Order: sequence, then C-alpha cells, then structure tokens
Amino acid sequence: MRKLSLIAAMALGGLVAFSFMATAQEAGKDAKKGKRYSVEQRLEQLKKDLELKDEQVPKVKTALEGMQKKMQALREDTNLDQQQRREKMRSLMEDQNKKMKEILTEEQYKKYQELGPRGGKKGSGSEQKKSKKKTE
Repeated sequence: MRKLSLIAAMALGGLVAFSFMATAQEAGKDAKKGKRYSVEQRLEQLKKDLELKDEQVPKVKTALEGMQKKMQALREDTNLDQQQRREKMRSLMEDQNKKMKEILTEEQYKKYQELGPRGGKKGSGSEQKKSKKKTE
C-alpha cells in the first residue's frame, strides 16, 4: 500500500513539474517573438496617451490598419534577407510617421514620437540613430 502511495505521489509530482516546465517554455516563446498589439489595442492606447479628438480616431485607425497589413506582408515575404526586410520596415515606419504627422496636432505628434513604434517611452529606431549621430 505504501509503495502504491509513493508511486502515485511521484507520478503526480512529475506531472506538476512537467506542467510548470511547459508553461515556462511557452512564456519564453512569447517573449522571444515579441508581443504584437492589435490595431484596436494600439488605437485605445493612442486615444489615451495623445487625447485624440473624435475626428482623429478613424483616421488614426485607418493608418494603423494599413501599417499592420504592410508589416504582415513584409514578414511573410520570404524573398527578402534580414537587411532588406529591415530597410523596408524602416521605410514603412517613416511613411507611418508622415501620415501620423498629417493627422495629429504638433503637440500630439511630439508625444507620439516619444512613445516610439511599440508604445514604449523610447523614440523610434530612426530617431535614436539621429540622436547618436548628433552626439558623435
């Protein structure tokens, strides 16, 4: 009876340990590939951070949807090497910034640039490079 209880406890412990390992691996995969936010999530964040006016919301949404489609197509394009993909992404980001500059007020656009491409408190990659070049 004790052997049976011991075997059952070891099996249960093994299942619990395996379950934690699998969960940790999944969390690691998500962190590696980076979280992509939906258009709606980004729009809600921009509404809050930039205090978008009602007439700006559909324009920003259209710009975000267009960008998302172009970025997805770029990710799926297997004919490009990493450098080509990076250059095209940079070009898309510049186009996105031009669109946003047309939609937003000067103050909103300044905040938008401070938020960076993923909504963090960093400047976009091209802005960081410009800053580096100025300091060198």
